Amino acid sequence: MDSQVAVALALSLVGGVSTSIGALFVIVNKAPSLKMLGLLQGFAAGLMLSISFFDLAHNALNSLGFLKGNLWFFAGVIFFAVVASFIPEPTLTPTSDVKGRKKNGDEGGKDIMKKHRRQVLFSGIVTAVGISLHNFPEGMAVFLGSLKGLRVGINLALAIALHNIPEGVAVALPVYFATQSKWQAFKLASLSGFAEPLGVIIVAYLFPSSLSPEILEGLLGSVGGVMAFLTLHEMLPLAFDYAGQKQSVKAVFLGMAFMSARM
Repeated sequence: MDSQVAVALALSLVGGVSTSIGALFVIVNKAPSLKMLGLLQGFAAGLMLSISFFDLAHNALNSLGFLKGNLWFFAGVIFFAVVASFIPEPTLTPTSDVKGRKKNGDEGGKDIMKKHRRQVLFSGIVTAVGISLHNFPEGMAVFLGSLKGLRVGINLALAIALHNIPEGVAVALPVYFATQSKWQAFKLASLSGFAEPLGVIIVAYLFPSSLSPEILEGLLGSVGGVMAFLTLHEMLPLAFDYAGQKQSVKAVFLGMAFMSARM
């Protein structure tokens, strides 16, 4: 069990580091390409859908039967739908309209600028908190996938890592604009990402040292439901917004083909 926890922790750290990579895009480029982020989200969505339906849900249905497998799957969907209802949606704060206000040298313009910076900073902090809460069940998913096998754990970690890069951008962009500090933007984005390995540690101590095969398959079926909801509720809409529907759909199928080749 200890070795499995270590493997899951290492895989979840990949997701945490990916959030930091998203912050680096902001720090280095200052204006990340939304189209590139959208295509990345689409590719990650394809990975997620392939894992959810062709691996986790498929195995749950085969092992537990049609009824039980579906109950576990939709329990995961409902669980994450409830969690998502309390989490603010990550957004990339546009700054071009606000920067134009710097040209206004009067005190009123400065006051407006200060107020807007506070608002943008608050939105970045709220987004960081939301993503931290969001990363907890992702850490749980990586841990349970690692219990099933290294291949499942790696596949989940890869898809989640790609998904976490735009989340790092969503945190770092408003913080960097509001504080003008590269370190503060990088630090807050990184901290939100490392909630994922924390989720692994917590769930490792909550679960018994040995799970029955039926319970494990059921939990993995629920993870499939969580991943499916995450993909359809968050990743695909962002991909469509950033890269357009046609390009995003191509990226989705490319991700599914890539994951199918690994299975």
